[in-house]
Amino acid sequence: MTYSRPWLSFTDQLALLKTRGLHVTDEPAALRHLERIGYYRLSAYSYPFRIFDLQQDTTTGRIAAVRKDNFVPNTEFVDAVNLYLFDKKLRLLVLDALERIEVAVRVDIAYLLGQRDTFAHHHINQFHPTFANKTGKNGHTRFDEWLTKYTELVNRSKEDFVEHYRNKHGNDLPIWVAIEVWDFGVMSQLFAMMRIKDQDQIAQKYGLNDGQVFQSWLRSMNYLRNLVAHHSRLWNRNIIDQPKLPARGALAWCDSFIGKPDMLAKPFLLVAICRHMVHTINPATQWQERLRMHLRDFPQQHSDLKRSVQDMGAPIDWETWW
Repeated sequence: MTYSRPWLSFTDQLALLKTRGLHVTDEPAALRHLERIGYYRLSAYSYPFRIFDLQQDTTTGRIAAVRKDNFVPNTEFVDAVNLYLFDKKLRLLVLDALERIEVAVRVDIAYLLGQRDTFAHHHINQFHPTFANKTGKNGHTRFDEWLTKYTELVNRSKEDFVEHYRNKHGNDLPIWVAIEVWDFGVMSQLFAMMRIKDQDQIAQKYGLNDGQVFQSWLRSMNYLRNLVAHHSRLWNRNIIDQPKLPARGALAWCDSFIGKPDMLAKPFLLVAICRHMVHTINPATQWQERLRMHLRDFPQQHSDLKRSVQDMGAPIDWETWW
């Protein structure tokens, strides 16, 4: 297919939005937002206010909701801008939490494995044989693939401590040093290969008895980190890499999400997992309070179609356990 939409000036972009029913009360300000943020990025935040229509597929007979170009009555340009600003602060708060989680879990892994083997991350016998020896499409084991990624991180590193250890002790870094070059993905992939009892031991620190559930949390946290690090829309995104939940009653707050696939597919659960883990790492933290206040400050809208934290997948009673 040939892309046929023409280049538009910022003025023409704003005019197009107005023809679709988007109210603009301050045109100079709206133009500045288009110049700084971009039409395409802002469209992701105006999209929830567009009219949708139910249409039947002539072939399958299925009924589907189709978004139209026009906006719900009384929707203003500033409604999209305020959602964008809300989402931007949400991403920054989540990124703060993910840094704490990544650093703490790296230490957890190094402390546990390092007791048995200073260079455990180089030795496949320190990991679960089934998990570590699983072969990918390229014919390499998961452990070999992990070791290749780790080696690339070490080779690319410009950190002084890496050069120091190489010059003084050789190329192999002890695990408690090696963790400092890991990224979230490398960390979560290593955890996925650990022995069940090792996974469970670390998971128990965070109030979970099932290391496989915790492993899914780390995988989802890595997905979340990639979203926020690349400035992607977060607040109402459909989550692809969804975490598992413990059995009902194991963690009381998790019960609010069990059996509710619509909530599992939204980001609030991931944010709640961040809250749980950050509070475990530092019980005195005020991070969850800052996040709570931000959620309570969800932007008001002029549009007849109101959006709220429930569009993020938040349970009605979220503040009672937050």
